Amino acid sequence: MKKETTDSSRRSIVDVVLQHVPKEAEVSRIEFEGPRLAIYTKKPEILLEQSYIITDLVNRIRKRVTLRCDPSIRMNEEEAKRVIEKIVNPEAEITQIFFDPVLGEVIIEAKKPGLVISKNGLTLQEIIKTTKWRPRVLRTPPITSKIIAHVRYYLYSEAEERKRILHNVGERIFRQPLYKGKEVLITPLGGFQQVGRSAVLIRTKESMVLIDCGINPASTNPEEAYPRLDAEEFDIESLDAVIISHAHLDHCGLLPMLFKYGYDGPVYCSEPTLNLMVLLQLDYLDVLKREGEILPYDQKDVREVVTHTIPVSFGVVTDIAPDIRLTLHNSGHILGSSIIHLHIGDGLHNIVYTGDFKFMKTMLLEASSATFPRVETLIMESTYGGPEDVMPPRFEVEQRFATIVSQTVNNDGKVLIPVLAVGRAQEIMLVINEYMERGVIPKVPVFIEGMINEVTAIHTAFPEYLSKELQNKILHENVNPFQSEQFFIIKHASGRDEVFNERSCIILATSGMLEGGPALEYFRELAPDEKNTIVFVSYQIEGTLGRRILNGLREVSMIDSEGKIRVIKIKARVESVEGFSGHSDRSQLLNYVKRITPKPQRVIICHGEKSKSLSLSSAIERTFRIRCSVPAILETTRLY
Repeated sequence: MKKETTDSSRRSIVDVVLQHVPKEAEVSRIEFEGPRLAIYTKKPEILLEQSYIITDLVNRIRKRVTLRCDPSIRMNEEEAKRVIEKIVNPEAEITQIFFDPVLGEVIIEAKKPGLVISKNGLTLQEIIKTTKWRPRVLRTPPITSKIIAHVRYYLYSEAEERKRILHNVGERIFRQPLYKGKEVLITPLGGFQQVGRSAVLIRTKESMVLIDCGINPASTNPEEAYPRLDAEEFDIESLDAVIISHAHLDHCGLLPMLFKYGYDGPVYCSEPTLNLMVLLQLDYLDVLKREGEILPYDQKDVREVVTHTIPVSFGVVTDIAPDIRLTLHNSGHILGSSIIHLHIGDGLHNIVYTGDFKFMKTMLLEASSATFPRVETLIMESTYGGPEDVMPPRFEVEQRFATIVSQTVNNDGKVLIPVLAVGRAQEIMLVINEYMERGVIPKVPVFIEGMINEVTAIHTAFPEYLSKELQNKILHENVNPFQSEQFFIIKHASGRDEVFNERSCIILATSGMLEGGPALEYFRELAPDEKNTIVFVSYQIEGTLGRRILNGLREVSMIDSEGKIRVIKIKARVESVEGFSGHSDRSQLLNYVKRITPKPQRVIICHGEKSKSLSLSSAIERTFRIRCSVPAILETTRLY
């Protein structure tokens, strides 16, 4: 039955295209490519010169359309490459050109992609008209990123498989809806009345979508560490799409396991999120291997995530099911993190899922979006939703941090900052660079070790997702604060001798809670000297070494490089600077409910300890007179 309805829907769309596109354009075939409709033509110049034809067509069929050239008219790849190099402004600094014959695309990597595109996309149109290849322009990362290179290579080496996936996705999206009944249900599978293993199931009579699929890193029990994918409401074969809000493991850590157990559908997220989550998923596997734990999936499953992911830009409306449209908006949490807007049915119901979000501008990111076309239900995080969770103003936080660092450096000491690799490290790098430029922090070497450099490289590849000031510096002023002359990358343990020989310096190293990684090695050497300072800039979970040190621990037994147990006496100054969090505090959460436009009819609270979620829910109902609830895991709520 579903196959018949798909064929019917396809014929209807094809008929509209053929009626609307002039015969002289010579349309050779029409195919589904995920949420897009691809029109292959032997005379693309006709549709390029009369662009209103495609615009009108999009408005008629209400689908995104991609124009492609028929394979029979494409220029030889070597010749096309030479032509492109002549057409494109040399100042664009092309670093690589390669071809995807399956989709008929030529991928152009350049240091200045804007110059490849040119004003109104005229250069791109010239490339299509001349070579009959459709150009796709990518930014060359200013800092080399292994993950970005691997992701891009894998995508285009698996072009045939990618085409199969996109075609199947398109078949599901473009199918004719079977059911006329109106129903919208949400079922939490994890991440409600707790932090970790975020997963929310959205169901209509026609479709099923999963938002996030994370792990709970604090638990080793699978029943508590993983989302409740065993719930009777969840059917992997009926799943139309998975949407990932951002790359932290508590939101995407179990995603590859879906493919291990047979999922063959699409994953939607922002492009930075794709690269970051692949990096973190692979690192997660490495950590489990080192600890001798059972792996929930392997690298092959992570590669399946790559081939099945359809990146979506902020603000672009994308069909993900016959009755559901997706739009991503900036959430201000980490690079590429997204607030998810779902438009269900023909104006039936609109859901906004914040994921983790920051409703305040920082040096790194803009404040989260708060304006949407329609909102009936808001699903909002509550990590810092308790009455006591009020952070100091960011300016005061930065000033206190700069003062602590300056005092230590001026006293010929070293500053160790154990830091989270994603988000927090880049924010601290920007703060250090800014306050050094102002002369508040003396210009001393800043040594960086761990996964930080790879994550920073991914940040530099996507400046359009950063704060406006940072975008302007990188794109228009040709100034990249992440490449400050004060920053030095330690690529190997042998490089630490240089750090220890410095009279004074700053060290950023993972992990952020002193539970492993290079930060622990620096701690062992620096802790016994009272001139040095250890500065914690992220939350220290109960039971971690970082938390125990903050609570007053002054002696730590550690194994040295020779395998002997050493007692480390902590004489270094220990400080905690709160306020760099990528989450909204209590006042920001309440302010978001006040400012969101339009005003939602219902608020559902997730991602927080039960007491904090209940407290925030009560405050929202009392203050804004909006219906608010805190459902338990597996407690289904009917929204419509």
